[in-house]
Amino acid sequence: MKGSAILDLLKKTGREWLDDNALTQAAALAYYAVFSMAPLLVIAIAVASLVFDRATVQEFIVQQIQGLAGQQGAELVTSMLNSDDEPGTNILAAGIGIAVLLFGASGVFGQLQESLNTMWDVKAKSKGFLGIVKDRFFSFTMVICVGFLLLITLFVSAALAAFGTWSASLLPGAETFMMTINLVVSFLVITALFALVFKYVPDAKVEWHDVWLGAAFTALLFTGGKFLIGLYLGKAGIAGKFGAAGSLVVILLWVYYSGLISFLGAEFTQVYANTRGSRIVPDKNAEPLTEEARQRQRGRNKPI
Repeated sequence: MKGSAILDLLKKTGREWLDDNALTQAAALAYYAVFSMAPLLVIAIAVASLVFDRATVQEFIVQQIQGLAGQQGAELVTSMLNSDDEPGTNILAAGIGIAVLLFGASGVFGQLQESLNTMWDVKAKSKGFLGIVKDRFFSFTMVICVGFLLLITLFVSAALAAFGTWSASLLPGAETFMMTINLVVSFLVITALFALVFKYVPDAKVEWHDVWLGAAFTALLFTGGKFLIGLYLGKAGIAGKFGAAGSLVVILLWVYYSGLISFLGAEFTQVYANTRGSRIVPDKNAEPLTEEARQRQRGRNKPI
């Protein structure tokens, strides 16, 4: 694409990001994330613990949160995880606990689906009981996918750390090389996560080549944005201003700002797909939200 076309694409992305109330959508996502965070982390840790020691997995997650949301955010997450360490007293209690965890963890994906539907100009049709159960099951699947992505990240990080330790005395500059590889792997994992979200969470059909471009753009925004967000939260001293609620406010703000960045990437994906890609249309469980979306659906469904 030419420079003018790229500029037009970015301008339209910004306009639609504002028109679709991204600020409100990100606030709603942050609200649901607070209630979903603890069960989501517990399930992700449980999946990763199939291969790695639980304490190692938990320490890795806390370190990642600290790098993103600062010490206060890490302390809140540690408190959440420690509160879930007590074992169930019997099988029934354990079963109920697992059901509550799964239901709670899926809440944030429900809100994410609604937000992406709005931004991609589709609206879910009325669903009966079976439709609601299907949506929840899909959300549970996404939760498990997060756990497996965490497992992959842990495995790669452990392998790189082991190789770095072995090669440090043999190869000059090995440590810097390993750090670079780790950053690249982290970027690829984030890209894969956004690709899964854009492809499967909204009630819409979008081709993979549009998904990967949008996911890579979003991952680039997210990777750069998380550094700026962490820098702001660390310098602003927000936790101290809110007393006992400071850690919670830090997490809320981090999810809010991260949501703004992610939704900007989602809008870019939608704008690119509808102007230069294969066009986004509702799937069988949804309908167009706008007249423009209805025209896209009619155009895409025409026989070639």
